Amino acid sequence: MAVTTLDPRTALVVIDLQNGIVGAPTQPYSGPEVVARTVELADAFRGAGLPVALVRVSFAADGVDAVPGRTEQQRAGGAARPQGWDVVVDELSGHPGDIRVTKRNWGAFHGTDLDVQLRRRGVTQIVLTGVATSIGVESTARAAHEHGYHVTLATDAMADLDAVSHAHSIERIFPRLGETGTSAEILELLAKTHDGSGHRATVG
Repeated sequence: MAVTTLDPRTALVVIDLQNGIVGAPTQPYSGPEVVARTVELADAFRGAGLPVALVRVSFAADGVDAVPGRTEQQRAGGAARPQGWDVVVDELSGHPGDIRVTKRNWGAFHGTDLDVQLRRRGVTQIVLTGVATSIGVESTARAAHEHGYHVTLATDAMADLDAVSHAHSIERIFPRLGETGTSAEILELLAKTHDGSGHRATVG
């Protein structure tokens, strides 16, 4: 089902499009493909006077701020990483008006000021992009839904390390949390309903 509505104050929230993540082998889209579609959306949101939030994940070098608790798989947090792995990709950088959020968890809400930043700007809806679909994006979508935001998922502007996990999120989880649509569908709706000043356009 294509996205039907964008609220007057909708924000684009970009999950983990940073140097150390976009180069990973992802499916069904590559990191560069996800970045390119997200850049299109970000440019359109900025042009309409709507907020763009760039979320990155980062941990202290000693892993002291990594998520605690026992798991059966190795968690990110303590392993050495190359310099600059947690820097947002150049294609999305260089816009001082963007909201910048650093998270230590899968989701972008817990332990960050994302909710405060969005509410102070009057945001009632978010459009999500990023990597990985079933981890950072899905966790953020779940929390956004619980916080009372309208949630839209740009399904071709996200990817996962595993195709089955990506498909499960897209087909099973996201329709319960909000609306799904392609980046082109979202751009078309944005152009129809918002002018360049951030006000709702008149649709005749």
